[in-house]
Amino acid sequence: MTATPEPTLIPVKDLCFDRQNPRLAEYGVSAGSTDDDILALLWDVMDIRELVQSIAASGFFQQEAVIVAQENGKNIVIEGNRRLAAVKVLLDEQIAKRNGWDIPIITPGARQQLRVLPAIISTRGESWRYLGFKHVNGPAKWSSYAKAKYIADVHHTYGTSLSDISSQIGDRHRTVQRLFRGLKVLEQAERAGVFDLDDKFRQRLAFSHLYTGLDYDGISSFISLKAEDEEAENPVPEEKLKELGELCVWLYGSKKGKRPPVVESQNPDLRRLNAVLSNREAIAALRASPDLAKAFEISRPPTAVFEEALLAAKRELTTASAHLTAGYDRSEALLRIAGTIANMADDIYREMDRKLNPDRKQPRLTEV
Repeated sequence: MTATPEPTLIPVKDLCFDRQNPRLAEYGVSAGSTDDDILALLWDVMDIRELVQSIAASGFFQQEAVIVAQENGKNIVIEGNRRLAAVKVLLDEQIAKRNGWDIPIITPGARQQLRVLPAIISTRGESWRYLGFKHVNGPAKWSSYAKAKYIADVHHTYGTSLSDISSQIGDRHRTVQRLFRGLKVLEQAERAGVFDLDDKFRQRLAFSHLYTGLDYDGISSFISLKAEDEEAENPVPEEKLKELGELCVWLYGSKKGKRPPVVESQNPDLRRLNAVLSNREAIAALRASPDLAKAFEISRPPTAVFEEALLAAKRELTTASAHLTAGYDRSEALLRIAGTIANMADDIYREMDRKLNPDRKQPRLTEV
């Protein structure tokens, strides 16, 4: 990164948040977002509380200069938005009062020192390698969506190949390709109008669900996905755009449709969705009702369902046996339940034995 040898002191009032920051974009920040919107976001989901406390107690470390790009007559903080937010909150007590935030009171002297911040003047082009190393594969990692957004921005803005990007930021080439493909799939869904990112059910985008799921055979086959090494701008063929929209809604839900996502976690939900999308009957069930558990049961081989149910029954009966002496209160109703279970167990055993030994003759009752 080419930069001035010494940081320049710039008044806080002249420093602007970076509305192109990939981490902020993950939460819907755009060119139209206000400073108050960004401050509230940073406070709520990026935990600037700790920074506020630290800066109030120790001041702003001069070694931690923000990086500023001068664009369209503005000083855009391309690195250090959380620190800038913390200082803005400490300098303007009205921000905290409006939002009900509890912040420490600083002395007039400390306030005066915070009115200017050390800044290294650079450009996005000069800084992308440093920022990429720090946030994609370094000590201050971004989320997977922010990483993907940054990789795609560098690729398109500077014409840098994904291979060169991976080398510069110290990450594996395939990881960079997977992140890029995941972002392209999401952007294609938005361009095609089959999914609206602003309509997602949760505030935060669980991007890792998508880019991880695209590696699974069931999910990738469902949308006829191109391989990541093709580095395609449109990884999904046009005839599969409807299925792509369905996949996005299953992953992220829809506020307008009042539909929460069926995938709440990668384990086990994402693998269950993959199994469902590998089975035509299970897909139909998920389309009819957004119940992933029921659709997953349909997708499972009967042999797996039977074995798991039998082992679960054994575990439960082992627990009941261990508590029989102290737990059974001479209830006739419970005894009848035990009798029903015993009859069911006998029926299951007889049928399993018959299938295992089909040639064995069973004794018949005859007249004496």
